Amino acid sequence: MIFAQDLRHTYDGKHFALNGVNFSVRRGEIFGLLGRNGAGKSTLIKAMTTLIQTTSGTLRILGMDPARDGQRIRNRVGVVQQGESFDFSTVQGNLDIYGVLWGLPKAERVKRREQLLQRFGLDDVRKRRAFDLSGGQKRRVQVAREFMHDMDVLFLDEPTVGLDVIMRHTLLDSIRSEAQRGLTVVFTTHNLEEADYLCDRVAVIDEGKILLLDSVENLKRLYGGKKTVDLTVSGADVPGFFRELGNRLASRATVTVRGNEGVILSDETKGVLSEIAHLSQSFGVQLEWLNVRGNTLEDVFLQSVGHSEGLRGTA
Repeated sequence: MIFAQDLRHTYDGKHFALNGVNFSVRRGEIFGLLGRNGAGKSTLIKAMTTLIQTTSGTLRILGMDPARDGQRIRNRVGVVQQGESFDFSTVQGNLDIYGVLWGLPKAERVKRREQLLQRFGLDDVRKRRAFDLSGGQKRRVQVAREFMHDMDVLFLDEPTVGLDVIMRHTLLDSIRSEAQRGLTVVFTTHNLEEADYLCDRVAVIDEGKILLLDSVENLKRLYGGKKTVDLTVSGADVPGFFRELGNRLASRATVTVRGNEGVILSDETKGVLSEIAHLSQSFGVQLEWLNVRGNTLEDVFLQSVGHSEGLRGTA
C-alpha cells in the first residue's frame, strides 16, 4: 500500500527533515510512527498525502507516484492533520458537506452521518457550529468526517490530542475495527500507550531517520530479560545524584532523566538498586518513589531515542 526507499526532504537546502527513510506498509495494517517533536513524522505524512514533494528518493502510495498522480491518490485516502480545518457550518453540516464533496447519494450520506454522530459522541452538539466546540469535540469532528467516504488508506497525525480517556479509546477501537475490514492506517502519536494498544508495527523516527521498525512485541523482545527501574527523588543535589548514577551505570544500564524522575533499563536490577541506595545517602536525596517493572514500548522508545534532558549510558 505504501513504499518508501531512501526518502529525503529538506526545506532549506541545509538540514534534512527526512534523511534516508525506508519502509513499507501492508494492506489492513495499522502502522505507527513514533518520535519527538521535529523528528520528521509530520513531514513524512505531508509527503505521503501529496502536500509536499520530497527532495529525493522513491515514494509510492497505492502503487502511484505522488508527484504525478496526486489527484488519484487524494481520491483514495483520508487525512486528519494536526491543525484545525472546519467549514463555518454546524457539526452536522460539516459531515454533510464532506458527503457531498465525495459524491455520496443523499440517503447514504444521511445514514453515514447519523452513524458517525452516534459513534463519536457528537449527537448532542450536532446543531452547534464547529468553531464553537471544545478542543476535544473539534478533534472528534475532524476524525468523524473522514469516515464519510470510502478510502484505502487513512493518515492520522496525532488524532487523539485533546480527547478524554473514554473518547480516545472509542476512537482507537473504531480505527482497529476499520482496519479489520481492510483499511490501512498510518498513525503518528506521542502517546506510546496508544501505539502499544493499537499498532501492528511501529517505526521509531528521530532526526529524519528510522531507528527501529518492527512489531510492538518484537521491539519489546529486544530487551528480553531486562527490567525497568522507575524512581523519583527530592533533595538539594538531585542533578548531581543522577549524574553520578549515570556514570556508575554507564557500562550496564541506560539512565534517562526528566527533572527529578529517572528511568533505568538494566538486566542487573540488584546492582542498580544497590547504587541508588548508596548514592542517595552520599548526595543526601530522598527516595520518593521506587518501582521495578517489566518493559513497555515507552522503554524501547527511550532506549532508541533518549531525551534531551536525559543521561544516557551504553546498554
